[in-house]
Amino acid sequence: MKTQPLRAALAQMNSTVGDIAGNAARIAEFTGRARAEGAQLVVFPELALTGYPPEDLLLKTHFLAVAGAALKDLAASTRGIVALVGFPERADDVYNSAAVLADGEVAAVYRKMHLPNYGVFDEQRYFQAGAQPATFDLGGVRIGLTICEDIWEPGHPATAESLAGAEVIVNLCASPYHLGKGLERERMLAQRARDNLVSVLLCNAVGGQDELVFDGQSVALDQAGGLLARSPQFEEALTLCTVQPGPVAAARLRDPRHRAAVRRERGSDGMSARSLASLDAPTADAPALEGLVAGLLSPEAEVYAALRTGLRDYTEKNRFERVVLGLSGGIDSALVALLAVDALGPERVSCVVMPSPYSSSDTQSDARAIAGNLGADLIELCIEAPMAGYDDLLREAFAGRDPDITEENLQARIRGNLLMALSNKFGWLVLTTGNKSELSVGYATLYGDMAGGFAVLKDVFKQWVYRLVEWRNGQDEQGPVPASVLDRPPSAELREEQRDDQTLPPYEVLDAILAGYVEQDLDAADLEAQGHPVDDVERVIRMVDRAEYKLRQAPPGIRISTKAFGRDRRLPITNRYESRT
Repeated sequence: MKTQPLRAALAQMNSTVGDIAGNAARIAEFTGRARAEGAQLVVFPELALTGYPPEDLLLKTHFLAVAGAALKDLAASTRGIVALVGFPERADDVYNSAAVLADGEVAAVYRKMHLPNYGVFDEQRYFQAGAQPATFDLGGVRIGLTICEDIWEPGHPATAESLAGAEVIVNLCASPYHLGKGLERERMLAQRARDNLVSVLLCNAVGGQDELVFDGQSVALDQAGGLLARSPQFEEALTLCTVQPGPVAAARLRDPRHRAAVRRERGSDGMSARSLASLDAPTADAPALEGLVAGLLSPEAEVYAALRTGLRDYTEKNRFERVVLGLSGGIDSALVALLAVDALGPERVSCVVMPSPYSSSDTQSDARAIAGNLGADLIELCIEAPMAGYDDLLREAFAGRDPDITEENLQARIRGNLLMALSNKFGWLVLTTGNKSELSVGYATLYGDMAGGFAVLKDVFKQWVYRLVEWRNGQDEQGPVPASVLDRPPSAELREEQRDDQTLPPYEVLDAILAGYVEQDLDAADLEAQGHPVDDVERVIRMVDRAEYKLRQAPPGIRISTKAFGRDRRLPITNRYESRT
């Protein structure tokens, strides 16, 4: 008997955490679209119903009850197609689960077995692990169920499901982005497909959630790891494809490696896959669905899209109508302005130029040019008078002491106060403009340039800031950022003739050391063995260790690396350990 092809749809969806009703409406909309396109199966991301990660919302019984009720309502309206929907299941405990919705009911439920508890993940805090791999049959095609980490781990449950006859492994996924994550994920999936001789369908979440960004790039692969379909990066999409189970069966006949494993699995004690349901395939008279294979972005375009997505969704999902930032004429604030306008439109961005006596005419001119080129609102607030007021107010208290970094920080704090005043008056979101290089070593002012609601460049090293501005300039016939901004030596302009390299090593040196110390947890000896100057290594490590108390007080920002400040990197503030000894 010939098994019919499986027409599938990957519903790459941007959920909002906690908006259960809104997410359910979007799931129903995508399901209807998939059915209209001739799909028999539609797959949604992990925890699509609640958004990912819900964090301590999962500790609220009412939240779980509302999610359960919404799932039942979705099931009642699901007909003519089978939908796989991620949701938190309240049973004897709480499970990260996938519901099989068919014929107006919840036909089956699979529970995630591997709960990640590293990096940004904290799932063992909230969930009980599932006990057994599981499959269901759809029109004669056996489908294995997995959720995110289940397929990153080699072996069970995917292996058990394939040994139980699954021709397709489906994965509901919420895989947080870092640079290159999409290709890393595709290569892993291709290996799983080849190892298990199965087709693989992975539907990944897309969009921003606080510090995290999800890149989408859902994929369908055949049993040889060949690409059948790929969804675009950083965009909602419904991606259609047809999976042919025949080649899977033929490949297994030609390759008998797994026969002994199948015999062992049959005799195993509880870890073999259980069959959850056998469903008739919805009628699909349409021709085979041709899978779209979306192209991949360049590294610069990918990071820029991640930052734009994170900024857009943080602003939209928290219901801010407008953002505001201090525009200095330097490279960092130029990039934040670009991202803000591209994410939200110029009509929702205000740029504030706040010159002091130390601000050069060139940087002020560049700041005005950037705002004008982008079409953003420009507000000018000179801080010379407030600076003089602080000097007068503190003159007696500071008597006998020379000006130092205190007066420099006062300038940054005056600017922070002005931005926060605009925020309070009009309800705007303040975007900070500090980058990862500066924040790592404390080259930032608490309650000054660190004051704000969202740190767009918190995980972006300085050299990447230049790369991204150069890339973005290249997307327009006339780049919006003047060449002088890219060519000028970076400076905070808080004193006469100030330059960053008077306080910090050159950024090419600083960024390389920070990448090793902050992101890879290398110690001083490791960094010196890589050829970094001993004095620079000692100096940078000392600055990073001393800045921990500042980092704890920085606003949330978008994660684009494998180790960002906040959810990823957690060090004690009170800490006498020295990795440089």
